[in-house]
Formats: sequence, C-alpha cells, structure tokens
Amino acid sequence: MKYQRSSVLFKEAQRYIPGGVNSPVRAFKAVGGTPVFVKEAKGAYLYDEDGNTLIDYISSWGPLILGHAYEPVIEAVIDKARKGTSFGMPTEIETELAKLAVSMVPNIDKIRFVNSGTEACMSAIRLARGFTGKDKIIKFAGCYHGHADAFLIQAGSGAVTFGSPNSPGVTEGTAKDTLLATYNDLDSVDALLKANKGDIAAVIIEPVAGNMGCIIPEDSFIHGLRERCTSENILLVFDEVMTGFRLGAGGAQEVLGIKADLVTFGKVIGGGLPVGAFAARKEIMDHLAPDGPVYQAGTLSGNPLAMSAGLAMLKALDKQPEVFQSLEKKTRYLHEGLKKVLTDHGIPHQINRFGSMISVHFTKEPVTDFESAAKGNNETFKKYFHGMLDQGIYLPPSAFESYFLNDALSYEDIDKTIEALQTIAPELK
Repeated sequence: MKYQRSSVLFKEAQRYIPGGVNSPVRAFKAVGGTPVFVKEAKGAYLYDEDGNTLIDYISSWGPLILGHAYEPVIEAVIDKARKGTSFGMPTEIETELAKLAVSMVPNIDKIRFVNSGTEACMSAIRLARGFTGKDKIIKFAGCYHGHADAFLIQAGSGAVTFGSPNSPGVTEGTAKDTLLATYNDLDSVDALLKANKGDIAAVIIEPVAGNMGCIIPEDSFIHGLRERCTSENILLVFDEVMTGFRLGAGGAQEVLGIKADLVTFGKVIGGGLPVGAFAARKEIMDHLAPDGPVYQAGTLSGNPLAMSAGLAMLKALDKQPEVFQSLEKKTRYLHEGLKKVLTDHGIPHQINRFGSMISVHFTKEPVTDFESAAKGNNETFKKYFHGMLDQGIYLPPSAFESYFLNDALSYEDIDKTIEALQTIAPELK
C-alpha cells in the first residue's frame, strides 16, 4: 500500500504540532514509518487519505464498540448540535445519561462527568484522598491512568521505596506520594502496605490492563487486592476507562465479581466523543463539591454533544446485551486463528485475551505484568505491524497496546486478518 498523501500530511503536521500528533502513540515511534492519516471510517473500516481501506482493530482505542459512524450516535449528535453545542449550564440529558449509567454499573449511586479519562482518574484520586484524609496511593507498573502528574511514575530502587518521576515536569514532591507495585503480585502490594501503614488513601488499577498489552488479572490477585483494601480502610479504584461498558454492561466489576469503591470511565461512555466520568457510592460522592469540600469543575463537562453520543451508545448496549457475547466470540475466533498460524510457523508468541480485548506478544514466556510484557521481541513486532498494515489490517502501532474489537467486524474480516498473517508469517522468523 502507498502512503504518499499521509507522508505529506505528516511532514506538514510536524511543522505546527509537536511530533506531528496530538497523542504520542500516533507518531509510529515504536514501529517506525509514517503514520496513517484517516479521512473517514464506517463500520469496521478505515479509509485513509491515500485511498486505502483498512480493517480496524483499535476502534479509536476502545469507544467505538459498535463500529465507526454508528448511526444512532451520529443522529443523536447532529440533532443535538442543531440546538447548541455547549451552554455551561445544566441540561436534562446529563441526568438521563447519569441515571442509565448508574442502573447498568454495580456498586455506584452517583456519577460526575468530565472531559477525559485523565480528568476522571485525577479527580477520583483527589476524591479518595479527601474522603480518607490520607495522601499516598498505590499504582501498578504498566497501568496507565492518564497523564496527570501523580500517575507518571516509574519504579524506584525497590518495592517499598517512593516512586520517581517518569517524565520531566513531574516533581519529586508529587512522586513521593505514589507507590509502585507489580501487577498480579500481591507480595509487592503487601510490602508497600507494611512500609506505609495508615498512609495509603487508594489503590488504583486497570482491572484488566490494556496499556502493556492485554493483561488478565489472576483471580487470587484481584480478590486479594479487594480484601486488603477493605481491611486497611483503603479505597479500591478501578480505572475502567477501557473496560467500562466494553467487557460487559457493568464493566469489569460485573465480569470479575469485584466491587470497587471508586470507578472511572471514558471511551464507550462518550460514544466516541471526549468524555470521562468517575462514580462511587453516595457517601463517597457526597464529599465532592458543591455538596462537599473536595473541589472539581469543568466548563465543558457534561456538554450536550458528548452526553447525546454517550446516551445513544449506552442505550444501544443496554438493549443489546448479546453484543458482549458476540464480541467475545469474534475475539476468541481471532485468537484461535492467529495462534494456529504463529504456532504452525514456529514463531514464539503469547496471546492474551479477555472479552473483546486481545494482544499478541512475541515471547516464549507468559505475559502477566509489565516486566514480562517488556521481554517481547520488538523487532518481530515491527515486522508484524507493518506486514499486516501492508495487507490492509490496522493494528495498534505499539506492542504495549491492546486491540479493541468492534461488533461491526464480520467473520469474513477476521478470516482476512488471519490470512494476512499467514502471508507475512515467513518474514517474522
């Protein structure tokens, strides 16, 4: 496939936008080459500026669970836009979406809408600190909760040390209140709890991780985490920006059978528009301004366009619970097909899958956390990514990102994807 127009557009973008992109993964730094510039999309397909048609496996990184340009969402946004795009005042549709979300998700009574997943996670942690009166939080290496300062932390010299900033611009003072644990490793959590007894406000986690590839929580780990948070009076925060309304109508809480104290949302809840949200039981949410002392605000929060898109999407999912089973079956079919091709060609690999999330890791060892994910052969991944792209398959341009299937994908599309891998497999050895 040719990407001459995309190349020209990328060079022009680099003159005016840092790196030529407004979110780093789009720049193809991890895989090399020129980013694909999209012109439009419909259903399971992307149509780029060079006239290529691509089968899409990122679904705008998760929100387009029913496919691109899903008609009820498009109609809802157009209808609402004709009446005004934003007022900075309350609207009825905010309550409609809040009421529906609360009815679908277990263990939440109230929800506050914001404009991004980063805002949602940042605000949830502030609320957790305000509610508990404690300062420190535990996060897990490889889990991404947005680009707020408190979350851009990497490991220190040991499991019980303070974190250190992972990005210039994050202060040591901010980093000292973020403690880093290892995903699927309760011992690392216990060490932090022991060393910081009575100081930890919250543990935040992607219940099914999607930012180091798809990583599935071990049952004993996720239940053990809930037990420890309960016994230590720590709030368990589920970052469901990716998993909320994707793994099931009630998200990961419902599927895993775990009740979180605070939950953050994004992606699907906005129907493809910029929306985030955080939610909890009444006694926690009542600490939020204007009812309580914990301040959070946003001029465009709950804007009617975003609310209309989210409401149309959640209504569709609420009425079609079979969508989640359909997506799980398609993802399993893809998994089995990719596995057979890679196995037949003797290519070391691991495939992780949960619901409609899946990732391929080119390594012999099981991938259960960030360290094991990082052992994947990145050179093989680059060949895999570009080989599949040349065959008309658009995958995440990073070995550390999950695929997100949408239900517009047909089995014929998946067969074409498996056939594409069959074509390029000899080049991956």
